[in-house]
Amino acid sequence: PVVIMPREDPQAQRALALFVPLTKQSRASQYEVTMPRVPWLQLQSYANVQAIGSAGFHELNDRRGCFDAATIQKIKDAIHFAFDL
Repeated sequence: PVVIMPREDPQAQRALALFVPLTKQSRASQYEVTMPRVPWLQLQSYANVQAIGSAGFHELNDRRGCFDAATIQKIKDAIHFAFDL
């Protein structure tokens, strides 16, 4: 599973979405965010921003749920840390 990182950009050059993969193992680093327990994930999960990727919109075909704004912000903060922004 992955978290699609939202960014509305109608002028984007490519139909791509950035994603952060979820893992079930934590290494307790600033590159990971502990995700809240939700019905669509069986195990405790962690967003790993060191493994950011992209996928074409046509590849996104199995939406399971939505995380709250505070959780998305924590992932964005970890991305800022990872890229030293």
